Amino acid sequence: MKLFTRDETLFSFKCYISAMLALYISYSIGLRNPFWAMMTAYVVTTQPWAGSIRSKALYRLAGTILGSAAAIAIIPNLNQSPLLTTLAMSLWVGGCLYISLLDRTPRSYVFMLAGYTAALIGFPAVDDPIGLFDKGISRVEEISLGIMCAALVHTLLLPRSIAPVVMNGVDQTLADARTWIVSTLRCAAPEEDRQNRRKLANDITQLRLTASHIPFDTSNIRWSSHLLRALLNRIISLTPVISSVEDRINALQQAGQPLPPAAHGVMKHISEWVESGKQPDPEQLKSMHRAIDTITPAIEPDMKWHALLSASLATRLHELVNTYAKCLQMRIDLDTGIQNASDEASANRRKPDLHIDRGIALQSALAAAIAIGICCVFWIITAWPQGGTAAMMAAVFSSFFSTLDNPAAPMRVFLRYTIYSIPISAFYLLVALPSVHTFEMLAMVIFPVVFVLSALAIRPAYALKAMALLFGVLGTFALMDVNQATLDIYLNSITGQLAGTAVAALVASLFRTISAERAVIRIQNANRLDLATLASTRRVLSTPHLTSRMLDRVGLLQTRLPVENRTAQQETPDPLLALRVGNDIAVLQSALQSLPRAGQSVRRLLDNLAAFLRKPRQAPDQELLQQLDDALTNVLLAPAIGPSHHRAVVAMVGLRRGLFPQTAPYPITANIEEART
Repeated sequence: MKLFTRDETLFSFKCYISAMLALYISYSIGLRNPFWAMMTAYVVTTQPWAGSIRSKALYRLAGTILGSAAAIAIIPNLNQSPLLTTLAMSLWVGGCLYISLLDRTPRSYVFMLAGYTAALIGFPAVDDPIGLFDKGISRVEEISLGIMCAALVHTLLLPRSIAPVVMNGVDQTLADARTWIVSTLRCAAPEEDRQNRRKLANDITQLRLTASHIPFDTSNIRWSSHLLRALLNRIISLTPVISSVEDRINALQQAGQPLPPAAHGVMKHISEWVESGKQPDPEQLKSMHRAIDTITPAIEPDMKWHALLSASLATRLHELVNTYAKCLQMRIDLDTGIQNASDEASANRRKPDLHIDRGIALQSALAAAIAIGICCVFWIITAWPQGGTAAMMAAVFSSFFSTLDNPAAPMRVFLRYTIYSIPISAFYLLVALPSVHTFEMLAMVIFPVVFVLSALAIRPAYALKAMALLFGVLGTFALMDVNQATLDIYLNSITGQLAGTAVAALVASLFRTISAERAVIRIQNANRLDLATLASTRRVLSTPHLTSRMLDRVGLLQTRLPVENRTAQQETPDPLLALRVGNDIAVLQSALQSLPRAGQSVRRLLDNLAAFLRKPRQAPDQELLQQLDDALTNVLLAPAIGPSHHRAVVAMVGLRRGLFPQTAPYPITANIEEART
């Protein structure tokens, strides 16, 4: 193992200082259990950035207050009925967990903390509900003190801004998009590039989640968070456009219709500009659009299939140039700190639209409630003194790992390393701490273990194991009276912790774990339902939120596809396909009102497409293909009224390519003659 880096050492020192500050103040003002404040200071600082720590601190503080209020409301009123108390606490923790899983931003901490904080405060007070209010207030004070000390130290003492991480991520994302565009326009797309594009979607999602901490950052970038969000949304909208351009080029090559030299020249000119990474001046932008216009065939009723593909390609090239130029301009605006540089940035302040699986959230909530219920029933039947500790740990660990497909696996790792922490915590509680009589000596005795483990906690390869060891030690301090610790009390306490963790892992493995294959199916079905809703709507919808959510799903799919499937391009459906189909449906919906003669057939096509998409894992059939061809024929024969006619034709070509990529070209002659007669 490598020695600690400068950043790891600095982070660990700041964690230690904040924890000791919280511990010292707790002792000074006479709080019931000062080690809760110390442990909280470490719990808040799971990432090294000041913005992340401050945002989590705020949400954790709100969750702690809400959870304390729930415990004070539940325990005294239901204390005479242990089963009702168990049911109420299980429902509270499960309900809060369900709500938290519907939000994948840091705001989710509010309800997650509200859930298991009620368990942490409520279960130890079951035997003495009269003093619950005072205990609850004390616990809120301890936890709040730890939160505020962590936020204060990481803000004032050499704060580490999240801005460089986010800006480097933005630049890398733009660079990856630039590479994708250049390789597409030069008709050179190796398999490695295709895999990197799927990874790009996951990187964008992670970047958006990281950027959600920007408003809490210590640097000036927090004043431009809305512009950063708008830039990320613009990058998101760029991905289906590049994918569509790539698809049209491939379709023309597969149809035996190589691109004419003029088209190659235009794409070469665009690729050279993109590769330069320079913002184009207005005249250069107009020049590229004029060049694209020269290779754009006019939409006519008797167009050949390759001409339709060429028209679609040209339209997507226009979109590509405009969207990428806008990305570059917004990146410049972000650097110069222009607050109102973009009307889009000022108007678009919406939060990230991310994939939410309500079914899995409900499963997680039920698993947490069941785990707590099992511990409580055992506690009631056996009158085990540490039954409350087991129920608390079941609530905590059911919540901690609820976002994973297989939460049982990390729970087992946490359980194993909690067991490994027993000798360390036993040494401190039974040997070292009884010999300590001053705060200075206490701080010195604790330092070696917490310094090493907190430094390892931000190293990805060791994070989970280090956190398990660290919280195994600090959790034991917090759950026991360190001044009266004896071997039997210690063994009872640690047994309760291990039992609760083991029950949570067992319940998760039985009721909550899903395979990667099932997760992939659920994500794909969610895409289909979104597309069906878009196709069946009778009003024009704004689609950026849909594109954002689908791109998030592309990243989620990439992390779940087996390695062998990721490299088998021929056998694995393109995850970006749903993005392209969604954009084409949206364009067709917006153009529908401008197609009076062909509108009925297009509306019928969209309704049938929605019905098909609502049937999970069903392949498009020949009937849907015929309806698509008929609608395309009717649109081609309809008089062109404004640009909507052209957009509708291009969208239907895109739908045909997306739904039936291996089908024979559109039968122009037969369909046109039949429609005319």
